[in-house]
Formats: sequence, C-alpha cells, structure tokens
Amino acid sequence: MGFWSVVFVGILVLSKWVDSYEFGDSFFNKTEGPFFYGTSATLSPTPLMIGLTLIPGAAAKRAVCLDGTLPGYHIHPGSGSGANSWLIQLEGGGWCNTVRSCIYRKTTRRGSSKFMEKQIPFTGILSNKAEDNPDFFNWNRVKVRYCDGASFTGDSENKAAELQFRGQRIWEAAMAELMSKGMRNAQQALLSGCSAGGLASILHCDGFRTLFQSSTKVKCLSDAGLFMDATDVSGGHALRDFFQGVVSLQGLQKTLPSTCTNQLDPTSCFFPQNLIGNIKTPLFLLNAAYDSWQVQSSLAPPVADPHGLWHDCKRNNEQCSASQIQFLQGFRNDMLNAIKGFAASTQNGLFINSCFAHCQSERQDTWFADDSPLIDNKPVALAVGDWYFDRAGVKAIDCAYPCDKTCHNLVFK
Repeated sequence: MGFWSVVFVGILVLSKWVDSYEFGDSFFNKTEGPFFYGTSATLSPTPLMIGLTLIPGAAAKRAVCLDGTLPGYHIHPGSGSGANSWLIQLEGGGWCNTVRSCIYRKTTRRGSSKFMEKQIPFTGILSNKAEDNPDFFNWNRVKVRYCDGASFTGDSENKAAELQFRGQRIWEAAMAELMSKGMRNAQQALLSGCSAGGLASILHCDGFRTLFQSSTKVKCLSDAGLFMDATDVSGGHALRDFFQGVVSLQGLQKTLPSTCTNQLDPTSCFFPQNLIGNIKTPLFLLNAAYDSWQVQSSLAPPVADPHGLWHDCKRNNEQCSASQIQFLQGFRNDMLNAIKGFAASTQNGLFINSCFAHCQSERQDTWFADDSPLIDNKPVALAVGDWYFDRAGVKAIDCAYPCDKTCHNLVFK
C-alpha cells in the first residue's frame, strides 16, 4: 500500500472513531485520539468509494436530520447470486442528550446532511471483494447515515432550538426508499449496525422483519451495540444518566418497544440488555468484552474520574493496574450475565471477544484479514456467515483478558 493510501485510510478510520465519542455536554465537542492498533492492520489499498444519495421524499414525511436537512444513504447494488439479497448497515456515532449538545451536533455530519461526506469507503462487511467479505460481497449493501442523535428512534421537535428529533421517521423513510429500489423482492436480508447503529439494529430488528414476506430469510447483527447499564468507577451510573437525557429530550418513551416500557422505565428500555430477551427475529451480538467506548465514556468518564486515575489505563490496556483489570473483569462478568437468557436461544448468535476494541464489522482488519481477531480459530466474518446461513450455531465467548493474543486493541497516544 502506498504512503498516501495509508494516510487516507488512517485519517478515515480515525475520523469515524472520533465521531463515536460525542458524549453529552462533557464530551460533545471533544474527541479522543489519535490512536494506533495494537497489532498490524490489514487495510484494503483501494477501498470501494460509494456516493451519497439523499431521500427526496423525506421532507414531506418530516423525516429529517436534526437541522431539518434531508437524510441519506450510500448503496452498492448486488450482483449474481446476491442480486436479491440485502445488507443494511445503520451508521453509528454517539448521541446528544441536551439542547446544547444537539445544537452543536447540527454543525456536524451527525446532525446534518450538509456536512456528510459525498463519498465513503465500503470496507469490512460492506466490501465488494470476496477475499475481504466472503459471504456478503455481492449483496446489495447499504449504509444508512445517522443524523438524529438517538439511534433512529425519536419523533418530536424543539421549536425554540430549531431541532428536529425524527430518527423514527428517518428509519421509516429509508426503509420505504430501499423497498422501492428493489428490497421488497429480497430473498435474504440482514440488518446490521455499529455502536449507536448497533443499538438501532436491536431496536428496529423486529420491525425490519415485518417489511418482508414470511419466506424471506431475515436476521439482525448488532456490532458494539451492547451498551451496559453499568456502575462506573465512582459508584455512579454515568451512562444511565446520559441516556436519561437522550430519552427525555427526544421523547423516546413514545417510540421505544412497548414490550419493554410496559414493564420498565423508558431509560432502562434504551439499554440493550433489557431489550434482547423480547426480540423474536434471530439476532447476533458482536461485542468486545472490554468495549473501548464503554471503558472510556461509561465506566471511567471524567465526571466519574476527576483525578484522572484511569487516564493511562483508558488509553492503553497494558497500562492498567491489577485493581483496574479486576474492575474491568467485573464489567465483562456483568455483560456475560446479561446475555445468558439470550444465548440460550438456538436462533441467536454471539461473538464476545476479550479485546479492547469498538466496532469490528466495518474495519477490514477486524472483520476478515490474515491476522483478524479469532475465537476458536474463527474470525468475525466467518462466525457471522456461519450463523446467518445456518452452517453452524455460533456462541463464541472468549476466555478472559489477557488470554487472547489475536486482538486488535485500540491504543490511544
């Protein structure tokens, strides 16, 4: 790979990672980075670049971004045996939980299509190369852009602040657009998403199933979307406090699954651990047991670590003390306990690796490459493919850190 290709891909990956760190008033205009991979990364020298398509009829449906601009998506058509198969990837990128942070978000690609890239690379699960994406390379592959700040679930507005919280309508408009583009004839379909998009793929999984005939094979994949209602390093619940702001500001109690809100408070129903038990459609959870975003922004955010005792550990797992690792092992145990009932269902799949990572399906080096992360000698791409096509049941749970030497741990400089 040439020097500038490396620089281009590196900047691209970094910018995607930086966006995922938007986290409330304390994080809304700050970023983490730069970082490098703990192991060598195999990146495609010539990624497929796909242009942005805006949804022209969305405005009439009030299906608009935070600033009122049209939502959009990127699509690469399927071919051959994949011509009638569809992969939908919901973009991630944090949330906004206050009027202030949502107003800021309007000035970024996460809140306005005015600032979205006109082209983005399709790598990992979106790649069109069989050697990079063996099971889905020739499917119709779509990336739906994220510009509502609440995982495609809100349906309200704040007129005084000129904010549109229309994630639910964006979801519906995007699906209607894709159905008109041929998705209604799908024989196979997979709804996926990473980070906030991974949460969205859980929230919309059963709704996605209803779009198709009963004969269509429909499943869902959540990558790095298993956000835990965890106790932070101060004994508080930083992520619950943050999610409560998202839910109340955007009025999500009206759109969250009633199977959950009939039993629990709306904020609890924004946490996947309280949703996955009620999902009827086959679902695959791909998650790092020590999810880098959750370590940085949920377990040890500045509000919970005012003296910076976790500063070095958050940036490089090899700098964590024995007591910090013990705390993180408790987080992993809580995650494994939360998915016990989910894992008991034969239709569901799991790939929980003991890595310090976040979003492993879109990056080529973690999805499918010569040195990809493995559990039982199987990389993520083959585990997901085996599960989707019913070639094998996949309930892959890694041994605890530091046993896995195949991880591509994120290390922050």
